Amino acid sequence: MHTNELTNKKVKLTYFDLSGGRGEACRLALYIAGVDFDDHRVNFNDWASIKSTMPFDQIPMLEIEGEGMLAQSNSILEYIGRQTDLLPEDSFGAARHGAILNHVSDLDTRISITVRMKDDAQRSQARQELREDYMPAWANNLEQQIQGPLFSDHGLSVADLKVFVLVTWIRKAVLDGIPADYFDKYEKITQLHNTVANHPKVVQWYKEHG
Repeated sequence: MHTNELTNKKVKLTYFDLSGGRGEACRLALYIAGVDFDDHRVNFNDWASIKSTMPFDQIPMLEIEGEGMLAQSNSILEYIGRQTDLLPEDSFGAARHGAILNHVSDLDTRISITVRMKDDAQRSQARQELREDYMPAWANNLEQQIQGPLFSDHGLSVADLKVFVLVTWIRKAVLDGIPADYFDKYEKITQLHNTVANHPKVVQWYKEHG
């Protein structure tokens, strides 16, 4: 059983004022672990003025009393997971969960590149290639790793939260060229997403934060 030292320290998570993105799984992890944290939400218009104060000029950023700042969403998730019950205690099991974090980040990064494309035709072509060439193999590889109903028999983990947030992003139908129901044909991914979505603390989080 992990000792949750975060409950005895001041914790601040800085990320954009939106429901989703790379900071969302970090928020969920802290909330599910029962950590009382300062959910500092940055307006996009204010980002330029504070960017240089962040590690690597990036957010999310986790600040722990007596420890300092920690950047990079996967590192934040792994830290939270190790301090709580959201990662296995054994090193190999934790590393397997870390591999899922990286796998999800690979797709997240590729999609994010298309979001920043200004040319409509270029973006449409890039998303077609993602949808037809990259995402099927990505999803099949993830399916092979999921034990069901969650990633492993450890129970809810930061890896599950990372998958949940990405699939939720797709399901919001905000990415032209990538259907909202894209992952519905993948049974294990869908089951994992729905299991996390129905977790009592996840349900409560979205009741409180939309």
